Amino acid sequence: MIIEQIEVRRKAFGETSVTSHAVPYLTEGEVLARIERFALTANNVSYALSGDMIGYWKFFPVEEPWGIVPVWGFADIVQSRCDALPVGERIWGFLPMATHVALKPVQVADGSFTDGAEHRAPLPGIYNTYQRTTGDPPEMKALEDERCILFPLFTTSFILCDYLVDNAHFGARQIIVGSASSKTGLGLCNLLMRLNSGRPRVIGLTSPRNLDFLRSLGMCDDVRTYQQIGDLDASLPTAFVDMSGSAEVISGIHGHIGENLKLSTGVGATHWQGPRFRGEGASVPHNFFFAPTQFMKREQEWGPGEVIRRASREAARMSLELRGALSIQRVTGAEAVARAFSRLVANEIPPSIGIIASVNS
Repeated sequence: MIIEQIEVRRKAFGETSVTSHAVPYLTEGEVLARIERFALTANNVSYALSGDMIGYWKFFPVEEPWGIVPVWGFADIVQSRCDALPVGERIWGFLPMATHVALKPVQVADGSFTDGAEHRAPLPGIYNTYQRTTGDPPEMKALEDERCILFPLFTTSFILCDYLVDNAHFGARQIIVGSASSKTGLGLCNLLMRLNSGRPRVIGLTSPRNLDFLRSLGMCDDVRTYQQIGDLDASLPTAFVDMSGSAEVISGIHGHIGENLKLSTGVGATHWQGPRFRGEGASVPHNFFFAPTQFMKREQEWGPGEVIRRASREAARMSLELRGALSIQRVTGAEAVARAFSRLVANEIPPSIGIIASVNS
């Protein structure tokens, strides 16, 4: 048996390479899982973009200049030297773009475990936790595609929304969401719109080609294109949450809103190919939002596992609401998956498409 995996060039991640390797010998306590399906979204491009800064290249390390972009998906245990996790167990979590993955389960509980591989110990714990899904109820099993595509992004949306609520929206009376048609943006808008009366207005920014799609979902109080930033109400205290990463968009918001901008934070980079925002002279810094920080704060305040429980409940609700608006596209085989990732990097896949992939043919 061999493992096929898709590697990307770290400095030009539109370039991919399919490599083959022998299955590693399992030591005591390890398992080998066959990766059955995973999602490809703009979130994975963000992982590649911030691979060095946050450490995403370190989860499944390969020799530079190549790297493996992590994905979210399902895998089935096919070999086990861990008594607590038998062959046939189905798991969900952070995976490589590959046919198989070897893990070292520790802290095994009824519903989850942690990968205890030494090289992953310094990395954020939220990415090292795997859910045991064999005993999931039928309604959750029916959402496996959505769980791959939407749950990780909607979990970020949930933590983002909680961060805003936890800080009283930073005094904002309107929240502008850049690249609101991205799945993380959609989730944030949906959650913000459901807050109690007195919530800030939710303004979605998107490209002209995604304008009708975003408006059709009814998840914003108002939807504008990037070219209409100058029409936004600059008199209101404003929080700006950006998924685009576009220097032009960010500087446009900073220049137009000015001193009324109370928060400017970046989450993703759907416009990753453009120049980055430098922020010289900005009255408010544009900071990167690192979800694990707010996650760990709430883990301590709410108790272990409660953030994921609440986020998963909201993700399931939003996934069902979006079912009619999202088309699933399936790709199988290493070469086809590599091409799909390159298309994603080239921004050729519209937000109404969700890709479910498998390197296994």
